[in-house]
Amino acid sequence: MGVRAAIAMAAVIGAMAVTNTDAVAREVVPFKARVEPGTIVVRTKERRLYYVRGDGTAFRYRVAVGRPDKQWFGEARINGKHVRPAWSPPREVKRDNPRLPDVIPGGAPNNPMGERALTLDLDEYAIHGTNRPNSIGTYASYGCIRMFNEDIIDLFDQVSVGTRVVVER
Repeated sequence: MGVRAAIAMAAVIGAMAVTNTDAVAREVVPFKARVEPGTIVVRTKERRLYYVRGDGTAFRYRVAVGRPDKQWFGEARINGKHVRPAWSPPREVKRDNPRLPDVIPGGAPNNPMGERALTLDLDEYAIHGTNRPNSIGTYASYGCIRMFNEDIIDLFDQVSVGTRVVVER
């Protein structure tokens, strides 16, 4: 293989790696539900989050959800938007992992909140990024909804404090 052919092959392989990545998993899909546009719907069983648009579609994102014994269902509202938030483990997490520090600074590689967090007015739950992208699509958390960092940034930019969140089975 000549040098030009090798360079062309490397460019094609590099482009395939970028376009086939799971890092940004959002897509526009048809969505029929009895919720107002602007609502976030999390379908736990699907491990998908939908941001409902006004035209019969929704942005769909792959997410990680609570482990079966840590799941919750119902409604909440976004009560805070945070960029690169620090993380203080909730009591239950700290009890299960006593070696965790009291606070992990925002941006630290071991901070599980990722690049953005949308806190909810229900207990200590949030929709947030992650430092464990391999957990997306699984039952992994203590009840929070985890997203790829690129996807939480996208959602973060579209929603506001007060946005309704519905978590379904």
